[in-house]
Amino acid sequence: MPMHAFSDDALGASDALALADAVRTGAVAPRELAAAALSRAEAVAALNAVAHTGYDESRPIRGGLFAGVPTYVKDNTDVEGMPTRYGSAAFGGRLSRRTSAPARQFLAQGFTPLGKSTMPEFGLTASTEYAGVGRPAAGPTATVRPPTRNPWDPERSVGGSSGGAAALVASGVVPLAHGNDGGGSLRIPAACAGLVGLKPARSRMQDPPGTRQLPVNLVTEGVLTRTVRDTAHYLAAAEAFSPATGLDPIGLVRGPSDRRFRIGLVVRDARGRDVDPQVRDVVESAARVFAGAGHTVEPVELEIDPRFIDDFTLYWAAIAGALVASSKASHGKDFRPADLDPFTTGLLGLLKRSSWRIGPAVARLRQTPRVYARQLGTYDMLLSPVLSTPPPPLGEYRPDQPFDDLLARLVDYVGFTPLGNLSGAPAVALPHTVMPCGLPGSIQLAGGFGDEATLLDAAYQFEALAPFPTLVGASTAAEVRG
Repeated sequence: MPMHAFSDDALGASDALALADAVRTGAVAPRELAAAALSRAEAVAALNAVAHTGYDESRPIRGGLFAGVPTYVKDNTDVEGMPTRYGSAAFGGRLSRRTSAPARQFLAQGFTPLGKSTMPEFGLTASTEYAGVGRPAAGPTATVRPPTRNPWDPERSVGGSSGGAAALVASGVVPLAHGNDGGGSLRIPAACAGLVGLKPARSRMQDPPGTRQLPVNLVTEGVLTRTVRDTAHYLAAAEAFSPATGLDPIGLVRGPSDRRFRIGLVVRDARGRDVDPQVRDVVESAARVFAGAGHTVEPVELEIDPRFIDDFTLYWAAIAGALVASSKASHGKDFRPADLDPFTTGLLGLLKRSSWRIGPAVARLRQTPRVYARQLGTYDMLLSPVLSTPPPPLGEYRPDQPFDDLLARLVDYVGFTPLGNLSGAPAVALPHTVMPCGLPGSIQLAGGFGDEATLLDAAYQFEALAPFPTLVGASTAAEVRG
């Protein structure tokens, strides 16, 4: 059965904007919202989506568009007074002394932080699962940690790496949560949990220190929501707090226009492979929705260098190496490499074996923006799946299994998201229908560099034409009663 916490308490089924309006008019107090969210989190504690609870009732409510709305911050982002463990058993519980730039931009909108949401180790895999379930833990001091579960089906993965955030939003604990995306880490859990997940353009948002000095900056910050308007308003507010240098401003996209788009329909991944029939049905249904509203939808094939996936995988291993090295340098004895997950150590092994190939791989990857622009051509956006299959049963992507086998399955699974990280162009995951397996379907819209406004317009139009599936009103195994 699904597991959610929607009820008739102070949160109800409202989105973040509606709750912020209620706070502004005095209809509800921020402490009431925080108390309701904490009660809901306890009711669905079996989802294992909270990495740390750190609500401070004495914390002053800041002004901002979302003043008083409760939320969670992803566990790879520093918030003063909370630990940052990067989803890893290798870190101790040292509290952060300062709030990072991404968290400052996020919390400046007035949110009430309740704690940290779960993620897989360093965000390196596409399912929020950990080593040691049903067997000894990864290292001598590691603990066995249960996986984060999908509210639509607790025996299925909720994706990663912003998996805890997705579980908390989809189950109704909070209406919006912080996340980030380096290879699909917002869009993948959005697809698994039936949410809106927008990856903004590269450098649109504040980045963690050092990120922009990487040969290819993959990561961008964002949020997971249940409505397009929450995503659009958050993006506008974050942009107003810290305007991006070198990018045209987005401004506030308030709703759908009557503009009609040229959309390229992609149904095969970068290697030309077919997706699961349930996934294909969802994307083709979305294509019919757009076409029925007067948009031009034409099939296209991805034309990507055959070396793209191997290059990205090797660069991913290099990112893992950089994360481990920086953790050793910054955390000292509070970081225990012996407790790293086997998948992380497998990536480190791949890096060691193949370090001589990194230079040519990076050189090719740096050409991706040009390749993507040519692929987009005269289309306003590309419509594709987010993932190649429905969310798998828990255990299928657990990190303590043969590295080569797990890596190959992950590459097959995430065949549509990494292109957006390498190109730097924005992309958004949108829920659409419920698949025969009982899980929400999802589509990806990928647009031109810096053109989030067009994607948000299309997302508003799609939401109006095909209302998103939701767990509100679903039967539940763990329901809070008001």
